[in-house]
Amino acid sequence: MIEKIEKLKQEIAALQAGSPEEAEALRIKYLSKKGEITALMNDFRNVPAEQKKEVGMRINELKTIAQEKIAQLKAEASVQAAAGPAVDLTRTPYPIPLGTRHPLTIVKNEIVDIFSRLGFTLAEGPEVEDDWHVYSSMNFADDHPARDMQDTFFVESRPDIILRSHTSSVQARVMESQQPPIRVICPGRVYRNEAISARAHCFFHQVEGLYIDRGVSFTDLKQVLLLFAQEMFGPETKIRLRPSYFPFTEPSAEMDISCHLCGGKGCSFCKHTGWVEILGCGMVDPAVLEANGIDSTQYTGYAFGMGIERITNLKFQVKDLRMFSENDIRFLDEFTSAN
Repeated sequence: MIEKIEKLKQEIAALQAGSPEEAEALRIKYLSKKGEITALMNDFRNVPAEQKKEVGMRINELKTIAQEKIAQLKAEASVQAAAGPAVDLTRTPYPIPLGTRHPLTIVKNEIVDIFSRLGFTLAEGPEVEDDWHVYSSMNFADDHPARDMQDTFFVESRPDIILRSHTSSVQARVMESQQPPIRVICPGRVYRNEAISARAHCFFHQVEGLYIDRGVSFTDLKQVLLLFAQEMFGPETKIRLRPSYFPFTEPSAEMDISCHLCGGKGCSFCKHTGWVEILGCGMVDPAVLEANGIDSTQYTGYAFGMGIERITNLKFQVKDLRMFSENDIRFLDEFTSAN
């Protein structure tokens, strides 16, 4: 019996527990009603009378040692659990490199931030759309070339369901769900059935803006776009508006900015013109307002749209559009400082 007690004493002294659960399991093993120390106490009646005093003292001492040891293990395990997982010594000592935002995301966030400071709120919509929101509500005639299969991705089983070819569909959803004043900015991915090359892709990203209220004029549009261009490309940036045509605006214009590389003097980037096109814009056609439930006799508005890839190319001189979707880490690492 004394040998067994001494053996248990050494065993308990060497106990370890990595968690509160393991410490509790040790308590059950040694101190519970069916534990090993309780079993020793039950066998105490079989000890010869001349050894009872010594054996009894040793059993009590063993029980005290076990209680103190397990209490210590529980306290240490609780502290360790509160402190979190142990340090993984197998990990490399070198810092783990952080990722970077995608250049398109960097530019999109900058565009949204500029217009947010001008009072525009963010609006988003589905990429899989119906014909009404993409084309009909935007004053596209039934025979407009943009409806042709060469430009638009149609869902085969539903010819009236398409992948949106511009984010103007978000503007339509905003107009049909709320009355003016409306001032929104609509970023998103769009799709067109085009051959993939260094200058074109079957999907790309746009940001469109819409402002509708009483008394909105073309002068308001020009001033907002000037402020945007100077915020995005620098305070010395100049703009010019050239007449153009879009089904959903009248009058319509293309906007150019003075080349920020040569300062408008002419270089290979701006094809020696001193100007670079960045967006299309115009006053919202009254037919679009009426189609979306807004009284065109009471309200006027302007709209504009730009390609995010286009703006990113101007800021970072990325010559191949395909680089934006190839996920080449070497390319993405170049934009770490731009975050």
